[in-house]
Amino acid sequence: MTAIKELKAQARTKVGKGAARAERRAGRVPAVIYGDGKAPVGITLDHVEINKIIYAGHFLTTLFNVEVDGQKHRVIPRDYQLDVVKDFPLHIDFLRVAVGATLSVDVPVHFLNADTAPAIKEGGSLNIVSHTVSLSVPADAIPTSIEVDVADYAFGDSIHLSAIKLPEGVTWAGHGDDTLATIAAPSGLKEAEEDEAAAAAADAAKS
Repeated sequence: MTAIKELKAQARTKVGKGAARAERRAGRVPAVIYGDGKAPVGITLDHVEINKIIYAGHFLTTLFNVEVDGQKHRVIPRDYQLDVVKDFPLHIDFLRVAVGATLSVDVPVHFLNADTAPAIKEGGSLNIVSHTVSLSVPADAIPTSIEVDVADYAFGDSIHLSAIKLPEGVTWAGHGDDTLATIAAPSGLKEAEEDEAAAAAADAAKS
């Protein structure tokens, strides 16, 4: 079961850009809790605490109990804005999550044995196409990552999501079949293959 982190917040009574700037000057980050058929709740969070949580990783796949005036809201972050220069959080959107709910989340893809796979050791390269995949997951069982072992793939192979075993209860949220990565052959080998193909075509034309 996914661990739920505790987070304390203060209710935000004033709205608008001016009020938001005042909260930031006071060391607070404006945020909103919405969804589950309930009215939105404006809140603020401690800047230092939420900044550490965001940069610790997995922020958008973590469940939180956000306590506001003694009431706890079970939520997941859906979006956040960072200052374009200083990279500190400016605003966060939280979605309420009901017990037993299923969510669509973007989960990181980790490629295993990328340095020791035979094709890579022979000069091939791993070209990563997707660093994340969109999955439909139970809210209480969000995987921290999807692991892909590249050890058994050869030159020219494409690694598709359909070839990856997903955790129980987890399905792909997209359409079709995502290509996660490809194994490219060394440039010298590709040139040799192209030369052979050209020579074969020339011989066929003469006959």
